[in-house]
Amino acid sequence: MPRHPELYQWIDTIAMHFPSLSKPQALGLALWSFGMVVARSCSLTAVADVLSPLLGQKYNTLRERLRDTYREAGAKSGRRRADLCVTECWAPWLAWVLDGWAGRQLAIAMDATSLGDRFTVLAISVVYRGCAVPIAWKVLKATEKHAWKPEWLALLGRFRGLLPEGWTVIVLADRGLYAKWLFGAIVELKWHPFLRVNVQGSFRPEGWCRWHPFCSLVPAEGRRWQGRGTAFSGKKTQLPCTLLGCWGEGHNGPWLVLTDLAPECADACWYGLRAWIEQGFKHSKRGGWQWQHTRMDDPARAERLWMAIAIATWWLLSVGGEAEAGADTPLDIKEPSVPGAARRQGKRWRMVGIFQHGWSLIVAALLNHQPLPVKPGRPEAWPGLTEINGVTLAVYAERGGG
Repeated sequence: MPRHPELYQWIDTIAMHFPSLSKPQALGLALWSFGMVVARSCSLTAVADVLSPLLGQKYNTLRERLRDTYREAGAKSGRRRADLCVTECWAPWLAWVLDGWAGRQLAIAMDATSLGDRFTVLAISVVYRGCAVPIAWKVLKATEKHAWKPEWLALLGRFRGLLPEGWTVIVLADRGLYAKWLFGAIVELKWHPFLRVNVQGSFRPEGWCRWHPFCSLVPAEGRRWQGRGTAFSGKKTQLPCTLLGCWGEGHNGPWLVLTDLAPECADACWYGLRAWIEQGFKHSKRGGWQWQHTRMDDPARAERLWMAIAIATWWLLSVGGEAEAGADTPLDIKEPSVPGAARRQGKRWRMVGIFQHGWSLIVAALLNHQPLPVKPGRPEAWPGLTEINGVTLAVYAERGGG
């Protein structure tokens, strides 16, 4: 097999961050993620086709090696073959994403995405510069009924005690995922829930005698309200919490968010970060790795493939984010004449998203035979400062996609 320094550099990077993996498993993840970047696809056919001439191996030989990465042990040849245990990879995977992370604040989004009538994916993702990278996931068959509660609890439970003291983590979820048990599970992790709720509820602020409809606290566009109290009047649904309400200009209704943070330490506009996970789903499909074309129908195999998808995604985002942090990206200070023609980054406009720009920088390094860029996370600075338990917390603001 021809020796390609750039590929071997990437294999060493994977092995370093996942020390518990066997050499074949680390090699498989490296070949998949490297091939996905070159082919701009997570298709087995596309990745095998681009790597076969590069490595001087027969197409079918390389295809089988790639398939071994996501196949169960019983479907592989050899006595020492083992499953790639994705759940055991999540702890070192989160450590990799946070290695060199600028700051001690983290925003995480929870959501589900579907792949036609084939799969439903429950994902927990770190949001980053208008995008998101999955750090834990569960793939289910879309055509079979399946309770989500135990799956979400299992995903969250994998992160118990992983972050050191001093980190502030907010967990964002849309209205469809709100549940009292989810609020409690996030608090048990010593993270901070940031869960949006529907307007068809009521709230009793501390010191008040009566319950008030959510909509009466934020009755019109431009209005805001936040304070401690109890959400929902039912005996089984009552939840002591902080309610954050904000009705932004041009919106059809208010954002109503429940959290355990003190009212003076939080802002409803942080909820805008949740939309970034949609960009992450887009990157796994038509906006990046073209997963919508997969012919795979086994959820367990799809979960293993998602490990390579997550690695490739973070590789692009971290490289593109580092370039953007150093102002080495195409940014136009003037607002575009056509609304929606570009994505906003602070007071500037992203003309190219960091996912695309990261890909351009990696491909340029390959073509120029330079060492592959591998960068730490450089999240955007949080405008405004507040304190939580004596720890200074930089505050996120709503921004456009990446």
